[in-house]
Amino acid sequence: QVQLVESGGGLVQAGGSLRLSCAASRSIFSINAMGWYRQGPGKQRELVATFTSGGSTNYADSVKGRFTISRDNAKNTVYLQMNSLKPEDTVVYYCNAVIVQLWNTHDYWGQGTQVTVSS
Repeated sequence: QVQLVESGGGLVQAGGSLRLSCAASRSIFSINAMGWYRQGPGKQRELVATFTSGGSTNYADSVKGRFTISRDNAKNTVYLQMNSLKPEDTVVYYCNAVIVQLWNTHDYWGQGTQVTVSS
């Protein structure tokens, strides 16, 4: 199991920046994949950015060139640097961790952090 604690959300003007943090309760080397998703009211949760334990990254087309996912292995923390924010980025952001044990895949989620971008 792993617990994920997010921080860094808030209110920012369009064009501004925020950095989200996700602290894991175990070494991120032991986690198969980690990343960020977001969900707006009445919508499905969607991928924002993820990376695998091997280091490969994946971004949603809507955030490419604006958002960057990174990690600090020593702190067991994953970050999402969000630049050039737009009002349509206003949703709740969730940290995700995927752990594969034997033939079972387990998904873990943080509590979510609200990002609000004013126009």
